[in-house]
Amino acid sequence: MSTENEGAAVPPAPSAPPVPVDAPAAPEAHPAPPTAPPAHQAPSEASWPPPAPATPSYAQQGPDASAGGGGSDAPTVWGAAYQQPAPAPAPAGRKRGGLLAAVLVAALLAGGIGGGIGYTLAKDDDSSSTTVSAADTGGDIKRDAGTVAGVAQRALPSTVTIEAESSSGEGGTGTGFVFDTEGHIVTNNHVVAEAVDGGKLAATFPDGKKYDAEVVGHAQGYDVAVIKLKNAPSGLKPLTLGDSDKVAVGDSTIAIGAPFGLSNTVTTGIISAKNRPVASSDGTGSNASYMSALQTDASINPGNSGGPLLDAKGNVIGINSAIQSTGNGLGGSGQSGSIGLGFAIPINQAKYVAQQLIKTGEPVYAKIGASVSLEEGTGGAKISEDGAGNSEPVEPGGPADKAGLKPGDVITKLNDRVIDSGPTLIGEIWTHKPGDKVKITYERGGDTRTVEVTLGSRVGDN
Repeated sequence: MSTENEGAAVPPAPSAPPVPVDAPAAPEAHPAPPTAPPAHQAPSEASWPPPAPATPSYAQQGPDASAGGGGSDAPTVWGAAYQQPAPAPAPAGRKRGGLLAAVLVAALLAGGIGGGIGYTLAKDDDSSSTTVSAADTGGDIKRDAGTVAGVAQRALPSTVTIEAESSSGEGGTGTGFVFDTEGHIVTNNHVVAEAVDGGKLAATFPDGKKYDAEVVGHAQGYDVAVIKLKNAPSGLKPLTLGDSDKVAVGDSTIAIGAPFGLSNTVTTGIISAKNRPVASSDGTGSNASYMSALQTDASINPGNSGGPLLDAKGNVIGINSAIQSTGNGLGGSGQSGSIGLGFAIPINQAKYVAQQLIKTGEPVYAKIGASVSLEEGTGGAKISEDGAGNSEPVEPGGPADKAGLKPGDVITKLNDRVIDSGPTLIGEIWTHKPGDKVKITYERGGDTRTVEVTLGSRVGDN
């Protein structure tokens, strides 16, 4: 519902209370002494992101209100003050005239004394001024921990702006956040990809301190990477990690990043959706990343990539990674801005990936051991008739093979999640860990069947 005035005419304001009838004139036997002129009366004050080519891109750097109808022309406003007529003066005799004169003289004397005191005080004052200065401040402002300002105040010192540069001098800007006290920073893979082979990395904190860094490990499929600060300072404060499984649609979100290079930018929104299947790409032709994402309307733009998505208490619930956008971006540069469709990798998944990267330097993926079609409109994830790279479509002895799945089967559910395409299945499988048991529902020849599959593992991106 719009809160703007839709153009309906404003009803005229009720008129002011009636002015009382003048009191009868006093007898003219004795003339009244002159009175002060009457005071002037003060005037009254008035589901799935759109398919390719509208695939969500990485979020990395490289009103007039209606006035409505007019008001009434009535000259009065309800509640306006009106002048109460002064009562008729009583007949004044010789004694009253003397009293009035005495009052006037006393008033004049009082005025003179007041002026004299004021002058004396001003003269004795060292500043030689009677100007009264306002207080310099209104006192310290306390920002409660649960406010956006309070959350930002605590989280900003633990976020960094990352500059990545390849050996050829190409690169871009992204964001990351402190993961532990040893100097590990979590970010997106696509933020640091340029610096993986002989490139340069630097991380700058909000206080301006800048540190060189190196890539510890990166996972292209998850779009997660870990870098480590060289000569990391002491006293690093890791951000608290929340539980992305407990996030609810409508929860408040706070995003921190460097949109278009504007470091330490804070934006707010809500969780718009959960388990949103997203296949994102940086447009370079590299393999896509798949996620079962948290969707948020917090403003996320190129440069926000890798930054934390926080809940109302300041816990990290996701890593900002991709945006759905339209148009050609600012100034026709090809970079598009936020339209309120941002996607974040759930922190429960990112935490597992980051720990693996720190431990071994390589990502570990859960798998079912079957190739699926990435085409749309299949009504699910269809197991391919032909495997990738001359391999078998169903890996012999793999999890799918052991569960009895065959080429041509269409997977429609994984546990309680509806599967509508191959990318959706991949993203959902990768929210699990190797060894997890899942229920897969599939269709074959018009029949629907359900089997239990124990997920296998794959090490590395290749």
